[in-house]
Amino acid sequence: MARNIDRLIDVMARLRNPNGGCPWDLEQTYATIAPHTIEEAYEVADAIEKGDMPALREELGDLLFQVVYYSQMAREENLFDFDEVAGVITDKMIRRHPHVFGAEEVKGADMQTSRWEDHKAAERAAKAAEEGRAPSALEGVIAGLPALTRALKLQNRAARVGFDWTDARDILDKIEEEVRELRHEMDSGSAPDRVADELGDLLFALVNLARRLKVEPESALRGTNAKFERRFHRIEALLSEQGRTPKEATLEEMEAFWQQAKREERGES
Repeated sequence: MARNIDRLIDVMARLRNPNGGCPWDLEQTYATIAPHTIEEAYEVADAIEKGDMPALREELGDLLFQVVYYSQMAREENLFDFDEVAGVITDKMIRRHPHVFGAEEVKGADMQTSRWEDHKAAERAAKAAEEGRAPSALEGVIAGLPALTRALKLQNRAARVGFDWTDARDILDKIEEEVRELRHEMDSGSAPDRVADELGDLLFALVNLARRLKVEPESALRGTNAKFERRFHRIEALLSEQGRTPKEATLEEMEAFWQQAKREERGES
């Protein structure tokens, strides 16, 4: 009996076969599939956040299908195939875990994280040397990442070479400075791009504070998004009991229901 991964690879080849394949799948390119890959990765994260293991199993399958899809298109162009993709990542994991597959010793997860980053930095430096250019501490932080995640990665890279705050309270001072600068631009009636620039600086400083406090900013914001959604649904439910919708309520009424939702969540009367 064929392994499921082999069956999946065969299914993908059939879908892309010009003779009897799927017209939609045949029209796709790396660029058109990329947004679907990003969406599938977020659906994996959503299933994990909800603790829904059956959904996680399904979403991981969807994400794996994306890898098989790219690999099939590359095979058609005689570039590489799925087996080579699996081989590259296997070799990389062995290379980056010499404490498991070699003689190096690592004590604890923190040391492993540091060694991992050292190995990645060495690989980036080797690649830069091969290409005849100077390496950068920020190299490889791709532009396509979500902005909060990219800000965190940029700050982590800069911190590894000593460009970092020493105390979280200093970052709070920086945040207050950025708030003042944003307020100045708003009060001055500045152009939208100036306001956006100062707002970006404030967001960047907030990410820096999250990093220093060891809080993952994307996760923190997802949690707040979920909290807002939950409480707003409660506002809608309370208004519905009165036969009304949010459009028919005043801001003051909705704020009162918001505070009620907060008290209910805390178990307060």
